[in-house]
Amino acid sequence: MQALNIPVKSPDRQRGFTLIELMVVLVIMGVLAALIVPNIIGRTDEARVTAAKTDIGTIMQALKLYKLDNGFYPTQQQGLQALVVKPDTPPVPGNWKPYLDKLPADPWGRSYQYLNPGIKGPVDVFSYGADGKPGGEGSNADIGSWQ
Repeated sequence: MQALNIPVKSPDRQRGFTLIELMVVLVIMGVLAALIVPNIIGRTDEARVTAAKTDIGTIMQALKLYKLDNGFYPTQQQGLQALVVKPDTPPVPGNWKPYLDKLPADPWGRSYQYLNPGIKGPVDVFSYGADGKPGGEGSNADIGSWQ
């Protein structure tokens, strides 16, 4: 009978990344972050302004439908809430429908403002911007239906 010669495997050395490979990956990630992050950080204010303009456009469309159905815009007292819940203060709309599921808050978490009669149009819908105060420049500027 012959003995079987089965080669005995020596334990493989552990496989993994070397320190140099890890350092190269970290340097590449650092360079990418240094190039990309500054471009993204400045965009948040622009995104909020765009979101506010979109919300205002949606509210204005709902107000136009309200007027088309009822012959008038909600009064200053009824406010934008008249687009969500039927007003019970005069003038009570005869053909009221829910025009919005809910009133959106502006991107800074505050309510949109409503003026009837408006200063810049029949009605005005606007946000005071990032600072929540009238006027301002840049991201603090008012964003309105007249823009």
